This record gives sequence, C-alpha cells and structure tokens, in this order.
Amino acid sequence: MRIGLAGVGRIGAFHAETLRSLDTVDELVVTDLDTAAARSLAERLGVAHAETSEALLAGGVDGLVIATATPGHSPLLRQGLEAGVPTFCEKPVASTLEETLELAKLASASDVPVHIGFQRRFDQGYQRARQAVHDGELGFVHTVRANTHDQAPPHATYIPTSGGLFRDCSIHDFDIIRFVTGQEIVSVYATGANKGASFFSEADDVDTAAAVLTLDDGTLVTLSATRYNGAGHDVRLEVIGSDGTMGVGYDDSLAVTSAQEGVDFPKGPRHWSFMERFLPAYRSELTAFAEVASGSRPSPCTVDDALQAFRVAEACEISRHEDRMVRIDEVAAT
Repeated sequence: MRIGLAGVGRIGAFHAETLRSLDTVDELVVTDLDTAAARSLAERLGVAHAETSEALLAGGVDGLVIATATPGHSPLLRQGLEAGVPTFCEKPVASTLEETLELAKLASASDVPVHIGFQRRFDQGYQRARQAVHDGELGFVHTVRANTHDQAPPHATYIPTSGGLFRDCSIHDFDIIRFVTGQEIVSVYATGANKGASFFSEADDVDTAAAVLTLDDGTLVTLSATRYNGAGHDVRLEVIGSDGTMGVGYDDSLAVTSAQEGVDFPKGPRHWSFMERFLPAYRSELTAFAEVASGSRPSPCTVDDALQAFRVAEACEISRHEDRMVRIDEVAAT
C-alpha cells in the first residue's frame, strides 16, 4: 500500500516511523505546511515527499493519515472523503461542535472509512477492562473512576487553540468510558480551577478539572484532569463492580508515592509524557488503520464516536461555566 501522511510535528514524525515499519506499507509520502520540515523528515526516513496535501492525494494513495495541528484536521478530512481515500485522523476531527456535526454527516453519507485516533482503545489494559465488563467478570458495574494528569502543561501558545482541558484532554476519558462500559454518558456536572500559569485563565481555560458523569444504566463516573502532575504522566481507570474491581494504569510506572511505611510499590520508572505511556497503543492503532485502508476490517473508531465524546466535552464546558448539571441531550447531536 501507498500511504500519505499530513503533518510532521512530534506525533506526525512518530507516525511516519511507525508506518514505514509496517510490512503492509510499501511506500510512504509525507507533506506539511512547513515544506522544509516535511523534506527533512522524508530525507531522514528515506520516504517520498509531496509539496501539498492536494499533490499528495493527486499522486494516488491507498490511505491518508492526518497528524497536523487541530485546525488542519477538518479540511484534510474533507479532502480525504472527497478523494475517496480511507482516512485516519487524530482527535479531534474539528475545533467546534458545529464542524464536528457537519463532518459526521459527511462521513455517514460516504462509504469511505474514517478511523479517529483515540489510541487508548488499543491499550491492552483498557481492552482487558472492556472484556471484563462485557463478560460480567466484575458483576454489575456501579462506579468508574478516570483520570488524565499531564506531568507539565503545554506551551502557552497551544492553550488558546486547544479547545480547553475537557475538549483537549478529558475527551480521551469520555471516549474510553464509552468503549470500556458499552454505555452512553447522559449527564455531567463539571467544575474547574486555576492555580498555575495565568495563560490558562486568560484563555478562559482551567489547568485542573473534575466532573461527575452519569451513564445511561445508572453507573456513576468520577473524572479528574490536570496539566500539573509533577510526579509524572498519570492516566488511570478503575472499574468497580459488585463482584470485583479492575484498574488500568496500576503498574510500576504509577506516578504516586505511598504515605505508608514499608510500601515499595510502585518501583518505577515513571512515564513523563503521553507518547511514552501509550507508545505500544499508537503502534497498534496504525497497524489497525492499515487493515482499514486495505479493506480487511471496519473502522474501530468512527467520526460518530468522536462526535459523542465531543458532545460530552461540550456539556462539561457548559456545566463549568453555568455551574449546573447538564444533560447530554442538551447538546446538539445532528
């Protein structure tokens, strides 16, 4: 297969190396608005380069991987759909709910497969938790705890275009909660605070947030997120049931120090970034996309999945601003 990659920043360069290593990918073509960066990566990896995304698609590809900054996702996804090319797009598919709704309509009206990059679906721990819930191993599930804690905040220039902590960070939790439990989120109550850099509040964002979610079967979810977790990058999920509890992210890399004497768990080393924490999952999801592009499997994470997670994030933002419980059906679905 011949795969095109748009975007050669940190995640794009990593995806390029992964795609080049796949047996099913015969040729890789990269492009970026920063043409010098694209040429440099192409030379370093020994792959092809296209000056523009239009040129890349015109040259013929069997699949398109979108790894640009968020503003590039929507137009490139449209290009992929219009060209009839199976497309992988990092989350989010768009910066706003309105754009996301429009793209969901376009994708549903097309037979072109689109795979959205929620990499946690390919993490072995989350997959094991999903299986345990599906098989009834934990009895009836009544409580879920989820957290995404970044070790350090991104650069100040990133925050104004990030969409905010819920849309940029917790959206992964919203998606994986749906994936693991098989249930939909029906209501949220969310809040947030700032104790760190002023650029968060200046962008009407928060550096720390919490939410209580209710699922459609009555399961309760507590969620937390922060840009300041100096102990390390900490992403976890607990699924608590009548017959047992299962946790994801509870290994020796856990970024927690026990206050009790004689406890030497966790032993480390700790993770310091999402790339480090989810390295195997990123590789697995691109292997899956190669299968999607070849027509051997359906998309494991659709634009509609991305829309549902975005609606929850949108509801959390409304709840935070209006200090009230928000039902997800208050947020447009079509």
